[in-house]
Amino acid sequence: INNGGHTQLVELPCPHARSGHLMIQTRMSLLSAGTEKMLVDFGRANLFRKARQQPDKIRMVLEKIKTDGLLQTIDSVRSKLQQPIPLGYSNVGQVVGSNDYLIVSGEESTTAPVAGAEPITRFRVGDRVVSNGPHAEFVNVPHNLCARIPDTVSDQAATFTVLGAVALQGLRLAQPTLGECFVVTGLGLIGLLTVQILKANGCRVLGIDVDPARCAFAQRFGAEVVDLSRGEDPLCFAHAFSRGQGVDGVLITASTKSNEPVQQAAQMCRKRGRIVLIGVTGLELHRPDFYKKELSFQVSCSYGPGRYDPAYEEKGHDYPIGFVRWTEQRNFEAVLDLMASGRLDVEPLISHIFCLDEAEKAYALIAENNEPYFGVLLTYLENAVGQEDLSTIRLKGDDSPRSRRGTPTQSIVAAMIGAGNYSSRILMPALAKTGIRVKTVASSGGLSGTLLAKKFGADLSTTDTDAIFSDLEINTVFITTRHNNHADLVSKAIESGKHVFVEKPLCLSLHELAAIQEAINSARFLPCVMVGFNRRFAPQVIKVQQLLSSLPTPKYFVMTVNAGSIPSEHWTQDMAIGGGRIIGEACHFVDLLRYLAGGKIVSIQATAIQEHPAKPCPDTVSCTLCFADGSLGIIHYVAIGHRSFPKERLEVFCGGRVLTLDNFRKLTGWGWPDFTKMNLWRQDKGQQGCVAAFIEAINSGKKSPIPLEQIIEVAEKTIEMNEQLFVGQRAS
Repeated sequence: INNGGHTQLVELPCPHARSGHLMIQTRMSLLSAGTEKMLVDFGRANLFRKARQQPDKIRMVLEKIKTDGLLQTIDSVRSKLQQPIPLGYSNVGQVVGSNDYLIVSGEESTTAPVAGAEPITRFRVGDRVVSNGPHAEFVNVPHNLCARIPDTVSDQAATFTVLGAVALQGLRLAQPTLGECFVVTGLGLIGLLTVQILKANGCRVLGIDVDPARCAFAQRFGAEVVDLSRGEDPLCFAHAFSRGQGVDGVLITASTKSNEPVQQAAQMCRKRGRIVLIGVTGLELHRPDFYKKELSFQVSCSYGPGRYDPAYEEKGHDYPIGFVRWTEQRNFEAVLDLMASGRLDVEPLISHIFCLDEAEKAYALIAENNEPYFGVLLTYLENAVGQEDLSTIRLKGDDSPRSRRGTPTQSIVAAMIGAGNYSSRILMPALAKTGIRVKTVASSGGLSGTLLAKKFGADLSTTDTDAIFSDLEINTVFITTRHNNHADLVSKAIESGKHVFVEKPLCLSLHELAAIQEAINSARFLPCVMVGFNRRFAPQVIKVQQLLSSLPTPKYFVMTVNAGSIPSEHWTQDMAIGGGRIIGEACHFVDLLRYLAGGKIVSIQATAIQEHPAKPCPDTVSCTLCFADGSLGIIHYVAIGHRSFPKERLEVFCGGRVLTLDNFRKLTGWGWPDFTKMNLWRQDKGQQGCVAAFIEAINSGKKSPIPLEQIIEVAEKTIEMNEQLFVGQRAS
């Protein structure tokens, strides 16, 4: 779905097989009318309606305007809103490969396992599985989010597994027992699945909905119903249904902004009744109802324990069954068992079936609501995987921006590995201005890479990065992947004789740094190697360097970075993937001070605030750098400040003079005979200047704009700084 709320069927390269994942060829998938309709409606809303739905985001925008300026904020908001959203999370298909093996033309072709990967033993090629993969012909899904389908369960029925797990998790939180009476408010797909699972659990069920057709389904599944369209009073019905005692619990599966479902639930319940919110409602609670009855209220989280936990979902670390009986995967399996036993009947809920190429019609059905619908399925062709390369697609008929911007630079043919925010917002627009040809864009999933390639007129979109290094026409590679891939990709680029620009950091460890140096020393032709330390190319920083070069005396630098907090589960906080924020971001400021000082870093000393023992890596740090000429630099990298305070401030003291640079917008001087200030209308951190300098160096045959020895030095000192922090952390 795009920014205008329009659904599009897009051809993408087959996703890259990743460690701990299953490659699945889809046979059928189910549209989640609730979640997906909500996304479509939000996409179609104008800016005013979107703002009203997200008041917290408006506060963030206003704070960003204060710190970064209006134009920079507008660019950021537009970029965020323009990001497309892949739809779907109820997928049924057949396993065709994993990180250890692939199927080609129906025959197993073994390949070398990914380094550090654990073999998948629970699934075999050919298994029918259900997963939370999106609507796509091929999906790559972590194996903890997959479950094998029993032979007696059809593909059509199995597509309801994920929604069934959402319902089942709500029941597990409510803890129903045999003979209890429960109310289900909202009889959409999840509500009707909830009704059936409650009945299978031996409960009496009362369903409430405004739609007579939904009420009829609930009656078919054994529930008594309250049809709100007929003016029936749910409180009176609940009182009679519970024999005047109050119901034991209420499961709310409705989607509404109204507070009424929760308030009614409280009034229906007996003392110490249980209320579980599975859907979405208003949450202005009436305290006396909850207080007098000592009611419990809980919000259910998706499919169950493990949801949104990267260790469980992405890394495959299962919870021990003795401690966590029902994970999201085991909930999938329980729902499939209910279907296999006949206690969960979903076939009557299927109202429409569309072929994949009719997907836009399917979304028009749920968005426009012109006719009744329940379960809407998409079917896929069942062709076996062919000999053709599915990992790369050629893009044709694009209105290429490079045909409109300047004179093409034919000597450079580039590839982009990674298609995240940095690529789409910074690198590709900067490259478009230089006029160079970007031949290939690579991404792990294929969607972001394809859309980026189309937007900027690249020839190919791929999920196979090795194809880039073997392509003799490509002579320049831009790397913007997650940090743990940087070192290997940089080494491959050097070994294949390609110029390489890598978003910071260069690498995560001294071992990786040594491997890069080995690749450099072994290269027959040393290409231009560049790290995206853009701040030294910012116009105000260049001015600072010019002013300082006239003073031979030592300088004193104070760099304050109000970095803000990041959740501990974010990938940048994972030492194996992101390396932590010091290696991942503070390296920018080590390089900046190294550039301004103009001399080698002779020593570095870092200390950190240890906020709490569970924090994976320190990110509020004070670091002192001593330079060969006697200059001294202090970096205060702070994650505990308020986001309304500007992010970056540089202060320089030397020779009786002072310079301050506030957030790359206002440069002010004190005591300089010919300089007082240099202010910009919009923030400029030097990203375009950094890319332009790299391109110019390649075209002119010069060395990297950042000397290679400085790139190595900054990487080494930043890693040393990080190691000091962890030594101090262990000592404390």
